[in-house]
Amino acid sequence: MSDAPPEGASAQPAASGVTPSIDMMKRLVQQLSSDAYEGRAPGSAGEEKTLALLSSEFARLGLKPGNNGSWFQDVPLVEITAKNVSPLRFSDGNTPVTAAYGPEMVIGTYRTAQPHIAVKDSPVVFVGYGINAPEKGWNDYAGVDVKGKTVIILVNDPDYETSGLDGTFNGRAMTYYGRWTYKYEEAARQGAAAAIIVHDTVPAAYGWNVVQSSWTGAQHVADSANGNADQSAAIGWIQKDKAQALFASAGMDLDAQMRAAKQPGFKAVPLAGVKANVSFDNDLRKHSSKNVVALLPGKTRPDEYVLYSAHWDHLGRCQAAPDGDDICNGAVDNATGTAALVALAEANMKAGPTDRSQVFLAVTAEESGLLGSAYYGENPVFPFSRTVGGVNMDALSVAGLAKNVVVIGKGKSQLDAYLDRALAAQGRVATVEPTPEKGYYYRSDHFSFAKHGLPMLYFEGGEDLVNGGTAAGMAAAEDYTKNRYHGPKDEYDPNWDWSGVAADLKLYYDVGRALAETTEWPNWVEGDEFRAIRDKDRAGQ
Repeated sequence: MSDAPPEGASAQPAASGVTPSIDMMKRLVQQLSSDAYEGRAPGSAGEEKTLALLSSEFARLGLKPGNNGSWFQDVPLVEITAKNVSPLRFSDGNTPVTAAYGPEMVIGTYRTAQPHIAVKDSPVVFVGYGINAPEKGWNDYAGVDVKGKTVIILVNDPDYETSGLDGTFNGRAMTYYGRWTYKYEEAARQGAAAAIIVHDTVPAAYGWNVVQSSWTGAQHVADSANGNADQSAAIGWIQKDKAQALFASAGMDLDAQMRAAKQPGFKAVPLAGVKANVSFDNDLRKHSSKNVVALLPGKTRPDEYVLYSAHWDHLGRCQAAPDGDDICNGAVDNATGTAALVALAEANMKAGPTDRSQVFLAVTAEESGLLGSAYYGENPVFPFSRTVGGVNMDALSVAGLAKNVVVIGKGKSQLDAYLDRALAAQGRVATVEPTPEKGYYYRSDHFSFAKHGLPMLYFEGGEDLVNGGTAAGMAAAEDYTKNRYHGPKDEYDPNWDWSGVAADLKLYYDVGRALAETTEWPNWVEGDEFRAIRDKDRAGQ
C-alpha cells in the first residue's frame, strides 16, 4: 500500500483541458426540478422519471452500466405515511400540555411492521443531550432506566456554543453525537418508548419550517428482518416554546436544565408525575428504490476506482407554501449535484479514459437519512479496498463565483492537497467551515463512505463572493436556508449566477481526473477517526 503525502498531489499530472458543460447542467437541473418530476421522492413516479433520465444520459454518453450489466442497485425501503395523528399530550403535571401535529410537533416511527403506534401514559425523562460516549467519559443516561419511557433530548453537542474547537465534543464543531439521527439511535439502545428532540433554531441549524416539511408526508426507512422492532415506537421533534411549557408543568425551568445539561456529570431528570400520550396510524409500503451506477472503465488499472457521488432524491410533495404549491422541487438540493454527475461523465468521456476507472454514483434517499449511500456502503459494487477515494456533490452554490470554497472536514484527509492544486490554478483558496456547529460533515453521503474508511472530499461554494464579498455570500446562504431549503421554493431560477458552479465543477473534474491518473492512494491523516478503518481495509493490497 502506498500512501500519498499531502504535498504529493502537487506532482500529479495536470488534468486535461476539457471543461464540463454548464449548458448541460442548466438543462438537467431545470428538467430534474420541474413539477413533472414531483420532487423526486423515492418510490414515486418522480423516481421512475429520474432513473430513466439518468440511465439514458449515461448510456448516450457511452458509459457502461456499473452493476453487473445494470444501471441500478436496488435499495430496499419501506415508505411510512402517518395518518390520524393525535396531538402529543403531556398529562398529570401542574397543567396539561398539548402539542398539535405540524405547527407544534412532528412524530413518526422507524418501525416498518406496525400499522398503529400508541405511546400511552409513558413517564417523561429529560436526558440532556442524550449522549452515551464512554470514550469521552460522558453518559447522559447514567443512573436512569428509560425503558418504556419518553425521553426529551436537546439537539447538537453540549459545547456547541463555545468559541473555539477545543472541548469534550470538539467545541463549536459538531460531532456525530450532536446529530438528531444519533439521538434516536441511542434512545432506542436505552429502550425508550418515545424520543422527542427539542427544536432550537441555532443548534439545529434550521428553522421549524424545515423540520415540518421534512417530517410530514411519506417517510422512507431502511427495511430490516425484524421490522426495526428494536427502535423506539415514536420519534419526533417539539417546538421549544411547547417544551418550555412542558417543563413548567413539572415545576422546572427548561433554560436552567439546558445549562445544566452542558456540564460534565449531568444527571437525567424525570419530569415528576408527567406522562406522555400520542398515537397514529401508518400506511406501510415496501418498495425498492434505486441507486444509479455508471462506469467509465480505466485503460491500464481498471480494477482501481475513483468515485463521484451525489444524491438524486428530494422530498417529493411536502408542506404547502401559502400559494398552495406543495412540490418540494429540490433544484439546488440536489438537482445541481445530480446534473454535475452527468456533466462530469460527459467531460471525462470527451477527455478519454484514465488509467483508473471512474464511477458515477447517484444515490437515493439521502433526505431520509443517507439511506442509499449507507446501503452502498454496506454493499459496495466496487470494493472500497480498491476504491482510491472520491468527491461528493450536494447543493452547488448558484450565488456566483467565490474567491474560496468551504471544505467540510478540512484537514481530515490527503485529498485536500489535490483540491489545493486545482484551486491554485483558479487563483482561489480552501477555507474551513465558518459554522462547524451545523454538523455538515454528517449530513451528506460522503459520510456513509467515510465510515467504511474511504477518503472522500466534500466542499461547498464559498461565501466570499467576487461580487459583494462575504456579506453578500452569507446573506445568500441565509436566504436559501430560511426561504427555500427543504421547501417548495427551492425551484429553478433562470436568473441564477452559474459562474460559481462552473468554477466548482471544474474543481471536481480536476480532482477526480488527477486521482484517476495517479498511482497514489491518498489516506486519512494520521490520527483521524477513519484512518484505522482504511489501513485495515487496504492491508495486503
